[in-house]
Amino acid sequence: MKQYELQHRSGLDSLTRVERADPRPGPGQVLIAVKACSLNFRDLLVARGAYGAPPPLGRVPLSDGAGEVIEIGAGVTRVKVGERVAGIFMQGWIAGDVTAEVAGTALGGAVDGMLSQYVVLSEQGVVKVPAHLSYVEAAALPCAAVTAWNALVRHARVKAGDVVVLQGTGGVSLFALQFARMHGARCIITSSSDEKLEIARRMGADETIHYGREPDWDRAVMARTDGRGADVVVEVGGAGTLEKSFNAVRPGGSVQLIGVLTGVAGPIPTAAILRRSITVQGIYVGSREMFEEMNRAIELHAMKPHIDRSFDFEQARVAYEHLAGASHAGKVAITF
Repeated sequence: MKQYELQHRSGLDSLTRVERADPRPGPGQVLIAVKACSLNFRDLLVARGAYGAPPPLGRVPLSDGAGEVIEIGAGVTRVKVGERVAGIFMQGWIAGDVTAEVAGTALGGAVDGMLSQYVVLSEQGVVKVPAHLSYVEAAALPCAAVTAWNALVRHARVKAGDVVVLQGTGGVSLFALQFARMHGARCIITSSSDEKLEIARRMGADETIHYGREPDWDRAVMARTDGRGADVVVEVGGAGTLEKSFNAVRPGGSVQLIGVLTGVAGPIPTAAILRRSITVQGIYVGSREMFEEMNRAIELHAMKPHIDRSFDFEQARVAYEHLAGASHAGKVAITF
């Protein structure tokens, strides 16, 4: 079979196409013919050796992929041959709270990922995907969509009439836009691109803020909410945008902390958190239970992810470079 491995310590040059023997499923396992994968910012960090400890040499990258079950091992009951499935981000996180143990089962980092012609996963580590989605669309779900669902639905408990602020038009932000609209929230989204803001408007954004022209986007949010502030801010920037998120959220509101696009460390205005009773919630993807709950909502509403561009398997390096260039909106995919 064909697959990619990370064969150096850091950089996109580590992404190497190799040939390996076809795997076979053992007891409780399923063999999946992977049809599509999608990329996340985390995958760039892993390839660069900047996501915690560098991955071991030979690690198969990417957490997100979908395909067809073509063989099952002894005792498998959750899925059947021929069914369409996606892997869950953390293979050991079935339900409940995240733990250190389940964090050590993340695909494409702690364990081998999905950028392979065939993969073997535990039957407990896959979910059936909504019937109306293509493989490319289904492959977009495991990390970004589940993260957005966990942040907005499980933790922020978004409801009709809430104001939700979304930063940028990457995968998590556009999924969060779709889920917030699904629940009747008013959505304000930021970007430095008029083209991307137009995409967001077509997807249901109520208001847009071009932070190139309005760098104090936190003040713009307050102005557009008559000084009240947002109920929820989906924070994907990290250290460089966190203070503005605190400024943009209402007293008693929540900041769902997801991304590290602007860095992993910085000053924290603790007085603002205390004085305004802001809830700051760290989000690290989600469980299989959340994934399946989300899929039911996606199927009910016939929701489709926004795919920016798909690349052939042989163009995996180009797909990484496209993501690194930050010109995309939504998800970048690789197809087999």
